[in-house]
Amino acid sequence: MKRSIIAILLFAILAMSAGAGAHGYVVRAIPADRSTLERPPTRLQYWFSEDLERRFSEIKLRDQSGAIIAAGGVDEDNASLLSLRVPSGLPDGAYIVELRPAFVSDGHVIAESRVFFVGEEVGDVSGQAADARAIPLEVIWRFLLSAANLLFFGCSALYGAVLMPAWGSKGQSGQGLPARVMRRLSACMVASIALAVVANVVALVQQSMVFFNADAAQVIQQNLWQVVQLGSRFGDVWTFRTVLLIFVAILLFTAEYLRETVPGLSLGIRQGMAWLGALFIGLSMITSHAAGSLVTPWIAILVNWIHALAVAFWVGGIATLALVLPAALQPYAGDDRRQALEAVTRRFSRIAALMVLIVISSGVYNALNHFVTPDDLATSYGRSLAVKVIMVIMLLSVGARQHLAMRPRLAERLRIPVPGSRFMAWLRIESGIALVTLLAVAWLSATPIPEPKSLQSNAEAPTAARLLGDITLSTAILPGGPGVNTYDILLSRADTPIADVEVYLQLVNPERGRRGPWLRAEAVEPGLYTDASDDIDAAGGWWTLIDIVSADGDIKRAAFAWQISDGASVQQTRDPSTLQLMALTLVMVSLAVWIYAPARRTLIRMKIGLASALIATGAVAVAIAVMVFGAALIAEQQRQYERTLYPPPARVNSVLPDADSLNRGRSLYLAYCLVWERETGDFRALRNQLKTAGDDFFYNVISDGWRDLPACDGELSERDRWDIVNYFRTLEALTREL
Repeated sequence: MKRSIIAILLFAILAMSAGAGAHGYVVRAIPADRSTLERPPTRLQYWFSEDLERRFSEIKLRDQSGAIIAAGGVDEDNASLLSLRVPSGLPDGAYIVELRPAFVSDGHVIAESRVFFVGEEVGDVSGQAADARAIPLEVIWRFLLSAANLLFFGCSALYGAVLMPAWGSKGQSGQGLPARVMRRLSACMVASIALAVVANVVALVQQSMVFFNADAAQVIQQNLWQVVQLGSRFGDVWTFRTVLLIFVAILLFTAEYLRETVPGLSLGIRQGMAWLGALFIGLSMITSHAAGSLVTPWIAILVNWIHALAVAFWVGGIATLALVLPAALQPYAGDDRRQALEAVTRRFSRIAALMVLIVISSGVYNALNHFVTPDDLATSYGRSLAVKVIMVIMLLSVGARQHLAMRPRLAERLRIPVPGSRFMAWLRIESGIALVTLLAVAWLSATPIPEPKSLQSNAEAPTAARLLGDITLSTAILPGGPGVNTYDILLSRADTPIADVEVYLQLVNPERGRRGPWLRAEAVEPGLYTDASDDIDAAGGWWTLIDIVSADGDIKRAAFAWQISDGASVQQTRDPSTLQLMALTLVMVSLAVWIYAPARRTLIRMKIGLASALIATGAVAVAIAVMVFGAALIAEQQRQYERTLYPPPARVNSVLPDADSLNRGRSLYLAYCLVWERETGDFRALRNQLKTAGDDFFYNVISDGWRDLPACDGELSERDRWDIVNYFRTLEALTREL
């Protein structure tokens, strides 16, 4: 029952971590910072590396004097996009964009401002960069919460893995250890829960202050904290942690209450506390930097969880020993005292040494999630990490001293002077260093991660213009890479904006035979039509087909060929480096070594022979292999389905379907293919193929016929056939959904 409850809580944590991130940043901006535009933009769009809280995120546009022109928020269809519709008729000048995104995962609000210019650049106007400093109040509650988590897990894990094997006895106080030791352990666990409650309260107040940009008095008096608690991801995690704290407090009370009457149940509850401590730490992973990793976030969360658990056993165990040993060793003196101390410290050191290996390897992996180039080390996050590393080195140095103090023979073999016997004094020093290290960790957790320069998009938007009779058409793809793009179309006649037409556009990738749906561009101001879509999903050659429909039904066609690169794409993932893979392998090996001993003892206790163990291991390996093979097979079937649904064209249409091609195609169609329309049924069926079939299909129909439709008469060149295909595509206008 106990493990079932823990499994349910674990599943809830993993579910809550899905899609989470931490300390996001702008990955693409329209317009780019300090860009100079010939005309005002129709909308402002800022894509972030993670999802935003809709209720607490905002974007404002101000003019050079500071007056607010317009305001916006999170896009309805994209939770990582802040967008704002710009009013028409902006005069030339400088404009300031204020961004205040509130990130879903940890609730951090990174306020900054950016500038763009219409007409000419104004030299004395600049934006304000995001503040990379940690908020002191956030550092405080993160420190308190980390200390509570580590102390709780350290007490519970040390109880089951070290103290019980070293000192445990069934006749001791109903819980395996002397009453004085159990009282000290219970006091430590109660103190950790109380500390967590305080941290939780401070966290909710501080988060509400950030979300509403208010002081603590306003948050409390106006009950703003309730809005945050009920209406944000941070509030969801906060509520889950609060419920878990209440649950743990009830279990601790039950264990103490049943200590004498039902010692078995009391002992079982005590031994299960380490699992709940792991869940507490897991909750913190949801709001950690790992959740925002660009390298497989779920692996980053898992590795960070392993890292935190190893730290909790190591550092939390040190703190627990410093608090428990004085009471535990009080009745002993001389050799008895030393033997009792050695029984605990030797067992703790063996496990702690493995934990340190896991801490280092997982720490390297975690750091490489956010440090891509050496320049990243010069950021506030890099400096905070350097302080943490220094503190860890100091902690390792004192730990090595303590290890040698309890093993004088090892020191002699290493030809190192044997440290003095002031073990308890140095243990207190070690605990003090651990506290300072926790403060450094809290500061690091509250510091924004460096924005990867490799993901910054500075590619210029492709633009082009055409003259269609007396209409001048200018178009642009913003920013011009795979992903969501905005398509602007500007129409004028003799420098006068054209506002009485309808504009439709379609994106085509001829190399893959892909055609997006026809989109109706929205008229956002006289002469300016715009739309946005994610039809451009890969780099390569693309066409934009634009049809201008006048009030009397006349259609003018403009076609543009683009070479789309990855330079302006929204890049939110990257592959792990070789060093990361090596670090991850070391983490897995360390875990295997850690698990080996208890697994072996379990097999012996269950009297499972070597052959049975090998069979079981083989069965597990086969099951894993089957699942991996099944996943690969499903992925291949999906790729095959995609190839079947969108087969690559046998012939690639090499003729841009502009007005000249359509005119030639119409003349050729009327001259050589009009016979198709006599076969009414088959011609209608052919027309129905326009929505799904590729250009190569219609090319073959022109050359070879289809069903009862004959091939087109006459000596037609390849160019002629593609012109007919392009014209025949215009018949889709009668069936397309606009």
